[in-house]
Amino acid sequence: MGLQPTFYLEQVLLKIGALWRVGTMAAKLEEIRLAAARVAASHGLDLVDIEFIGPAKERTLRIFLEKNAEGRAQLKAAIEAGAEGDENSDLPERLLEGTLSVEQLSGITHEDCAAFSRDFGVLLDVEDLVPGAEYTLEASSPGLDRKLSKPEDFERFRGSLAKVQTFESIRNNRHWQGRLGAGTGESITLDLNAVKQNSKTKKTGVSTVEIALSNIEKAQLVPEI
Repeated sequence: MGLQPTFYLEQVLLKIGALWRVGTMAAKLEEIRLAAARVAASHGLDLVDIEFIGPAKERTLRIFLEKNAEGRAQLKAAIEAGAEGDENSDLPERLLEGTLSVEQLSGITHEDCAAFSRDFGVLLDVEDLVPGAEYTLEASSPGLDRKLSKPEDFERFRGSLAKVQTFESIRNNRHWQGRLGAGTGESITLDLNAVKQNSKTKKTGVSTVEIALSNIEKAQLVPEI
């Protein structure tokens, strides 16, 4: 019986320690995000997202990047000029058919990622932003299935296919897939007729759904292959 108070105190201390580590990591992630955005900007890039995953001895810090607005505009102009000037263009057929938006191309190259990783890796070490021991730094494009998080993302990719998971159910359903329509700034709409829906979605009996941004747990584009 005499050991119980000590055991209970140890458990409490362990929980406090775990909460402290979670809070510290969250704060560090925000510092890392801000630092990554600064370095990206110096290379004409925009930070899309960051992930810090894996067990203690195999941690990976992933940085997802794309060309900034000016770089994407130049890419778009070059692609459009190429498509107009050559009927046998090597551009992806989905671009020419209109099923893939130029906006879905990040525009970054292997050289962009290498240059960013070199400078950002030095900054991480100098400012000691990553707590703990070893980790692997990866820089890459967000991919065609990129995450959507900010209101600007949903507006930018209007017309693209997306899947959305909500916190709270809408018509007894938390998983939706459709083509992004016009939003209000506080909500988005999905055209459900754009894709074949599962039985649960069909049971809702609606062709479009409006989802509040505050109710979106996670969202990402769906590649049209």
